[in-house]
Amino acid sequence: MKSHAKMSRLDRAKQFSPFAALKGYETALRVKEKVLVPRIELSEEAQAELDRKLHMIAKGDLVTVNYFHRFASSDVGEYLQITGRVSRLEPERRILQIANTTISINDIRSLKSELFFPLECRHA
Repeated sequence: MKSHAKMSRLDRAKQFSPFAALKGYETALRVKEKVLVPRIELSEEAQAELDRKLHMIAKGDLVTVNYFHRFASSDVGEYLQITGRVSRLEPERRILQIANTTISINDIRSLKSELFFPLECRHA
């Protein structure tokens, strides 16, 4: 009887590791699961309120942003929400950055922060 050299634990473990025959398939499935919607245009009143809020925030402020994230180069996407500290705000370039996420100010649907409490009390 012929004996084989003993297999190392690492080589033995490789036999049972998952095999991805279709690379990118899981990513494609996740994209398919997303509910893609068209971007909602804000009313003039909502846009004015957003502009007031943008003038109140500064680098380092904690905010929650609900924004439209375009899918690929289409006119549809999804609405995402991020909470974090403002790391960059460039009104002239229409850019707001929270941590590593850069958001076009044109794609912001809503902004929330404790900073806006006096503003929101006036409208209540």
